[in-house]
Amino acid sequence: MSKKGYLVSPVAIILFFTMIITISGCYQETEQGKVKKVITDIQRSAEERDIKKIITSLSKTYNDPQGFNYDTMKGLLLGYFIHYPNISATITNLEIYVENTSAKALFQAVLTGRIETGPAVQLIPESLGMYVFDVSLRKEPDGWKITSAKWERVGDGAVGGGR
Repeated sequence: MSKKGYLVSPVAIILFFTMIITISGCYQETEQGKVKKVITDIQRSAEERDIKKIITSLSKTYNDPQGFNYDTMKGLLLGYFIHYPNISATITNLEIYVENTSAKALFQAVLTGRIETGPAVQLIPESLGMYVFDVSLRKEPDGWKITSAKWERVGDGAVGGGR
């Protein structure tokens, strides 16, 4: 009696694994994906209260319409983290546009936080609001860095062309 079965040659196995490694090795993150990672890393860093990680995402030439630069952003962040020890950020409607070494990220962020701690206060977050962000980035030697950002609380006006 002969057994019917499938015999796979070692050559076929080697070719299969070579193909898988080649395909996975060919994947290159797009510039849009890299910009998105900068934005989501900042979101995560804000929730972790990690000012250093946020600041490393800023270009040394950072300057925004609100009057903040690279150095004054540290103070702004420190003030928020002191005032709101527990921050949560949710990003929605993220749109990213890349052209050569410049990029723009438009999105909304819902920010919530708590000023005080205690059993009752921990259940109900204080809303910081929903904001519209218009973020400009530049590709620098060590990656994409934010050069400017405009933000406005939703309902107070529009940022980024009526978003």
